Parts: sequence; C-alpha cells; structure tokens
Amino acid sequence: MSKTYAIGVDYGTESGRAVLVDLADGTEVAEHVTPYPHNVIDERLPGSGVRLEADWALQHPGDYIEVLRRSVPAVMQASGVDPRAVIGVGIDFTACTMLPVDADGEPLCFNPELQHLPHSWVKLWKHHAAQDEANLINEIAEQRGEPFLPRYGGKISSEWMIAKIWQILNEAPDLYEKTDLFLEATDWVVYKMTGSRLRNSCTAGYKAIWHKQDGYPDSDFFFALDPRLANLTSTKLRGDVVPLGTKAGELSDEMAAVMGLAPGTAVAVGNVDAHAAVPGVGVVTPGKLVMAMGTSICHMLLGTKESKVEGMCGVVEDGIIPGYMGYEAGQSAVGDIFAWFVDQSVPAYVSEAAQKEGTSVHEWLEQRAAAYKPGETGLLALDWWNGNRSVLVDTDLTGLFVGCTLLTKPEEMYRALLEATAFGTRKIVEAFHSNGVEVHELYACGGLPQKNKLLMQIYADVTNREIKIAASKQTPAVGAAMFGAVAAGSAKGGYDSIVEAAAKMARVKEESFKPILENVAVYEQLYAEYNKLHDYFGRGENQVMKRLKSIKEAAR
Repeated sequence: MSKTYAIGVDYGTESGRAVLVDLADGTEVAEHVTPYPHNVIDERLPGSGVRLEADWALQHPGDYIEVLRRSVPAVMQASGVDPRAVIGVGIDFTACTMLPVDADGEPLCFNPELQHLPHSWVKLWKHHAAQDEANLINEIAEQRGEPFLPRYGGKISSEWMIAKIWQILNEAPDLYEKTDLFLEATDWVVYKMTGSRLRNSCTAGYKAIWHKQDGYPDSDFFFALDPRLANLTSTKLRGDVVPLGTKAGELSDEMAAVMGLAPGTAVAVGNVDAHAAVPGVGVVTPGKLVMAMGTSICHMLLGTKESKVEGMCGVVEDGIIPGYMGYEAGQSAVGDIFAWFVDQSVPAYVSEAAQKEGTSVHEWLEQRAAAYKPGETGLLALDWWNGNRSVLVDTDLTGLFVGCTLLTKPEEMYRALLEATAFGTRKIVEAFHSNGVEVHELYACGGLPQKNKLLMQIYADVTNREIKIAASKQTPAVGAAMFGAVAAGSAKGGYDSIVEAAAKMARVKEESFKPILENVAVYEQLYAEYNKLHDYFGRGENQVMKRLKSIKEAAR
C-alpha cells in the first residue's frame, strides 16, 4: 500500500500549529507554527480600540483561518508530499473557546456594525468575566438538585459555554438576539472547511453540560436561570452532537485551494487539545493520567464507571476514548505563571546574565533552581495566578508566596512556583484516586515537559509516581491527525478506530522521571503546608483574595 498521511492542526492560546504525520508509524514529517496576528485580546478591541473590562480574554476568528492559510501549505511544501496522499485532517482547540455566528455561519465581529461590541468576538477559554453567571448557575442547579451537577465536580466554570452565553444575554441582549448559533471555535473551523455544522461530543459534553444519554438540561432549568434562556438548547445550541472520530465532511474546493490539499479530503469533527493528546501518547486504558502541559494543564483520565470527584471539569461517556468514561480536571495557569514571573518579576541582572551566557531567562533560572534541595528555599506558593480550575473551581482566587525574606533570590521564587503547580496537580490526582478513579502513573505532553527537566522531576517527587514523556513536541496535533485518519477510515488508508490508530502511531520517550525517595519525604511535609494554605484561602475561612479583588475593581 502506498504511503498515506494525515494533518493535525492544534489551536493553542497564542498560536496554531500544523503537523503532517505518516499514518504507518506516527512519524512527524513536517510541522509549522503560526502565531495569531491578534494574539489574546484582553485590553482593547482591534480597530475600534474599545477598552475591555477586567477578566476578559477574546480572540479574532480570522486568526484561526490564517493558521490554515499559512501552516498547512508550509508543511506540504516542506515535506514534498503529494496532496492526494493526505487522506484526513483533524483539529483540536483550547476550550471552551466560543463565538456567536449569524445565519450564514459568519462571526458577528465580522459585521462592521457590530465589531465595536466586545460580545461579538470570540471568547477565549480563559475569559473569566462570566463568573457572576457561573455562580448563579451553580446556586440554582444545587437548589434544584440538578442531576448534571455532580458530573462536573459540583460546579460549572465561568470558562464554559452556558455561563458565557448568559453573560452575553445579560450585557448585550440585542446581540444575543442577532446570534443564530453559539459555536465552539473548533466546530466553527470545521464548518469553514467543510460547510458542515456539527457539534462534537467532547466540547458539548465537557463544556456545554450535554450528556450522551440525557442530552442538555431541560428547559425548566434554563427557565429557572432566566426565562429568556428557556429555549436556548433548541435554538441557539441546536445541531447534531456526534462522537469523536466522526467524519464531519470533506474539504471544500475553496478551502482545499487555501490549504494546498486535495478537495474531498476527509475532515474529522473538532476536538479539545488535551483530549486529543490522550491517544497521542498511546493512552487508551484506565489508570494512566495524561497531563497536557503548557500555559495551563489539562488532566485527562479514563475510567470504567461514572464517579463523583470534587472539582473535576467533567466526566463524559466516550468523551476521550470510545468505551470509557473520560474524566477531565485542570489548572488554570502553569506555564503562564512561569512566564509572568520571568516577564514581570525578574531583576535586570538576571536577564543580563542569561544574555551573557547565551541562554534564556527560563533556562538560567532552572539551572540555578535545580541546585536547591526540596525545602531549601524556605518558600511555599499557591498556584492560583489565574484562579483555580480544580478542585475549588473558583476564578476569583489569586496567587500567594509565603516565606520571602530580604535574602530571597529569583531562582528560589522560580523553584517555589514550579513546586506550587506540582502541588496543585497532586491535589487533583488525590481527588481522583480517593474517589475510585485510580491513578497509577502519569504521562506528560506539551511544551513544558520538553523544556524543563527540573519541573518534571519535581512533579514525580511531589506525586510519588513515575512520569512518562511524549516523544512528540506536538502531541495534541498528532492526536488530531489520528482522528483525521479515523475519519478517512481504513478503506482510504487510515484506521477504523482511534485505538487502532494509537497502537500504530503513538510514541513516548525511553527516558522517564521516577520519584527520588528522599525528595518524596520532604515534599510530603511541604504538601501538608500547601494543603493548609489551600483550604484556608480557598474554602472560605479567609476571603482576603476576593476582598482585595473587589477593592481593586472598585478603585478602577
């Protein structure tokens, strides 16, 4: 059989990347990254200059098409592969990243009459300005005893679809009325490629309270939230919800020309970046927790039954791998915290020293932080610089350092931040494990595991579990390509299931990170202190973080 290939396109927070993958063994033939021209829009709208309020995070939908226009032709050119040999395309996205579209499927922000309205734009996953709506959703759902609430750890996040939609209705009711559909960005991009408006079961299940057996919550619940929302699911959330790996359609002539591929190429329904990474590292059975590590972390786990776990982002039947319950949890900021520290808090001498040594500031700090033993810095931090996704599900929480003195060095603070994110992951692992969803080993993928060995050793020591590292630097994109191969099917040179695709295409490195026993013992002590701070500031005993945030907003 002649060689066949698939393309996976991974849409992240700041860029999109395309990877061309050999379907025989998962070899990555070529890759290309396109930074979003408009990046994250969190201060002013493009063009109009309208100022955004606190906790907003938007994007320009045209940037997503730009990734297809630039990165897909780039990998085809670099590889020299015949476009006819590319049998499938799959995409994944950060989620919930959603947008309102008109009856023609066009984003409302493309309308010159509406582009000055912030709510007409894409709301990125880390748009947290719908927290008031999320609080009410949780309060009303709990009062009514809604059966869906335990599936999401007892709380619906402000990052998710319903809270964001309700914010639009509350703050821009006219624009809400102009909206024909609210779509996940991943479903919108698939629509642009194929003309097919389908919703994927992954984002619907994890981000829009959809259930394979029960569907969406009933209209009585939405009426209880707001009478104007009573018909939301049958109108602005209408559309078929289909399983991952489903063929959404075929590449249109217009988009084939844009992307440099053959018309009629199979396109899979959209996916979430972290979820696509799970088969990308070869995990298709329970007991193995996959961490997609980048600006944030998504923690993905398979189970055989539906269990209640505090603070999980959701449990969805067939949500990751068919035949299993797919569990998700996460941390709202990880790499973002390290970037914040480097960009905003490092003294000039560190940048100068790193430049003189021909290295990055991150690498300079890591090298020096690695010289310290666990506990030697005397520091402890909470990892809530962008709120807490799991297990507290509270975006109003903020970061904290304890133990700083006049002798504290930047590399010590950097190490404490690495440790804080590891403690946050352990909190999630323990929540799963203690509720019957077993976690025996960890898998890590994304940019951070490739760059920071100290970080991964700390995670192994803090969780007291072995960590295996994806061989690919672009695991979600490889996973997306696998789903593209499944959409094409074996008759076209692809695969008939994601399990078959993962068996042939997934790879992990030979090197893994194993816990160091003496480090584990010290981190047990530090984790106990972390837990005390976690509960003191996070469970309501001291609301100082929220009071400070309120005072800050009032002073603006």
